[in-house]
Amino acid sequence: MASRSSRGHGGHGGRGDTLLGQVGARVRSSRQQLELSRRALAERSGVSERFLAQLEGGAGNISLARFADVAAALGTTPAELLAGLAPAPRRKAVALLGVRGAGKSTVGSELAQRLGVPFVELDQHIEKQAGLKLGELFELHGEAYYRKVEREVLRALLARPAAMVLATGGSIVSDPDNYAFLRARCLTVWLKARPEDHWNRVVQQGDRRPMARNPHAYAELEALLAARAALYASAHHTVDTSRRPVAAVVDQLAALAAG
Repeated sequence: MASRSSRGHGGHGGRGDTLLGQVGARVRSSRQQLELSRRALAERSGVSERFLAQLEGGAGNISLARFADVAAALGTTPAELLAGLAPAPRRKAVALLGVRGAGKSTVGSELAQRLGVPFVELDQHIEKQAGLKLGELFELHGEAYYRKVEREVLRALLARPAAMVLATGGSIVSDPDNYAFLRARCLTVWLKARPEDHWNRVVQQGDRRPMARNPHAYAELEALLAARAALYASAHHTVDTSRRPVAAVVDQLAALAAG
């Protein structure tokens, strides 16, 4: 999976999907039904023609008083203009799953840039809260403590109102409670790859520790992937990253996030 630096277009989306966009469309439709020019509506309402253009385009954040003036000029009320309208639902966070070497950091940072949202690595926040590197955390306190901190950090991060791209730890799927919470709050995506892809990506990053310290590391990687495959597959989506450029994977993920 070849890396690519991309300056994707961020994140507000089309104005027509926002509440302001819906209000603007309704004002424009009402004006056109009355066969009023924008200038005529400006004269009737006392709102400048330029601002009316912004309002109808979904870019004018009008005060309630001025909105009432526009509604009266159209022979209606603010309540009638707003009836049935609702803001677009808040986008969920996108949580990337997979064993080390899946591409979570590379793909995740590119995807976040494309969507115009923050990229967050869960393990970095766990280390910060615990005041320890992951290896030290496990050695001193064990897995149960790690899961406790993981749970606290996950809930704090996902309590934020803004969307994000979240790279999770590879073992989060092994904790039923944390994984269930993740799936309930995020769009979860398994970045699937072959064992050799995982291995080669780690080595290409300059980390030769797996083979240097453990001659059975590759066989253990294969066994780990096989053991977790069913758990990873219960994510909302699976995206195969094998032999695919980062740009293609990001395109697919961006489409899933938009859907």
